[in-house]
Order: sequence, then C-alpha cells, then structure tokens
Amino acid sequence: MTLPDHVPPAPSSASPPPRPPAPAAGLFAPLHPARSLSTELIERFSRDIIDGTLAPGSRLPTEQQLGAALGVSRTVVREAMAALRGEGLVIARQGAGVFVAEHDHRRPFRIDPNTLSSLTNMLALMELRTGLESEAAGLAAQRRDGDDLRRLDLALAALEQAAHTGTDAAKADVDFHGAIMVATHNPYYVDFLRYLGQFIMRGRSVRAMAVPPGERAKYLQRVQSEHRAIRDAIVERDEAAARKAAQHHLRNSRKRYGRLREAVEKRAAADLPGI
Repeated sequence: MTLPDHVPPAPSSASPPPRPPAPAAGLFAPLHPARSLSTELIERFSRDIIDGTLAPGSRLPTEQQLGAALGVSRTVVREAMAALRGEGLVIARQGAGVFVAEHDHRRPFRIDPNTLSSLTNMLALMELRTGLESEAAGLAAQRRDGDDLRRLDLALAALEQAAHTGTDAAKADVDFHGAIMVATHNPYYVDFLRYLGQFIMRGRSVRAMAVPPGERAKYLQRVQSEHRAIRDAIVERDEAAARKAAQHHLRNSRKRYGRLREAVEKRAAADLPGI
C-alpha cells in the first residue's frame, strides 16, 4: 500500500495517451467503476494517511500523474484532493505540490455518528453542550436584538405546539438552541451548533421515543418550561440568569438521558439467560 517508486511522468503534448495502469495492490489498484471514483479515492488516501502508510510530510504525485497511474480523469483526482484538504489530511503548498499533513494539522474536530448509538456517548455529548450553550445563553442575553427575539419566539411557539400535541419536537428544539447561538453574534457558536445539530436531533428523538405516548405531552411541557426560563432571561438581558437557566436545562437533559440509560441496562440484564 506504499507509493510506487516510479509514477508515470506527465505526458507531453506530443506523447500518445497513457495506457491504463496494470492492476496493482494497495493505493494504486484500479478503482472500482461501480462506485463514485472520487469517493473511493478519498477513502483510499484517508485510510493510508491515517494508518501511516503515507508518512506525514510526504509529497503526493501531481494530479496528472495520479490520474495516469489510476486510470481516472484529473477532475476525479481534483475532487478527491479538495475533500482531503477539507478533512485536514493534506496541505497544498503553492508551487510545491500537495503534501500529507503533519499530525498536528490532521482532521478538524468531528464526531463519529456511529459512536452515538451508545447512550453513554450521548451523555458525553450533553456534557460538552452544557458548557458551550450555558455561555452562549449569557452572551445572547448581553447582545441580542429584536430579530434575535423574534427567532427565539418563533422556535418557542413551535416547541409549544409540539408540547400540546405530544408530537416530535426535535427540529424545533434544535431551532430554539440555534436561535440562542445566532443571538451571540459570534459566527463560531453558530457553526458549531449547526454541526452538532444533526446529533442533537437524533438524541432528542431517541429520548422522546423512550417516553410512553400517554406521558409525552407532560414530558414536553416540562422541558418547555426550561426553554421559557432561558428565553425570559435573554429578553430581560440578565446574563447570569440566562447562563443558570441554560445550565439547569442541559443538566436536566443529562439526567433524563441517565434515566434512559439505566432503564435500557435493566432491560438488558433482565433479558440475560439464567446461569
């Protein structure tokens, strides 16, 4: 899976088109035509960079050389390199080429969604949110304007509707917390919650589904009272109260996840065969 000692040179304008490379193992094996070629190339490079097969700091062949070696177009190679740069796995240096990123520059912050099938990991995510969103609520109370309050109230109204009907409120919940982030007037808060939103919706839906249908409206109303406390503190520009209300809400959410985890563990223990 190492880079070959010799990569076919870029053909000159007078040279005949390069022949497709012979089958080879590892990175330079022919790409599977039934899949997206750029996707497969991204996966190959990602795997070889992460496991160290491609050493940090090593220079990659040019787009033309890679295309000739792999039997794909430069467009496919270009798309793959752009995605790898976005993941922080490679770095383009003007006039020098593309290089494997050093360890300290690899991969921006990300959460593997597969890990969130565990309620323990969902609790860990809630801990992360508690510190982040408590501070965001305080900043929102300090900086909010009229448009921010309108966004908060629209999201709160959607949550109220869900609470009265007992329907799923996952999207409205993300919209409410997103409105708080927008009210900080700090784009990094907005971007971070936008990234976390996909996981928050999943966790919120799982937690709500664990509540018996007959108790769902009462459950949502209880959560909604916590949302109203955050909103009211932001309206009053009370930074301390906003932080406290957000912290109270998120800590209660962690407790709700904790109870769900305990119930799941008890059911799993009860299903074990007797010894």
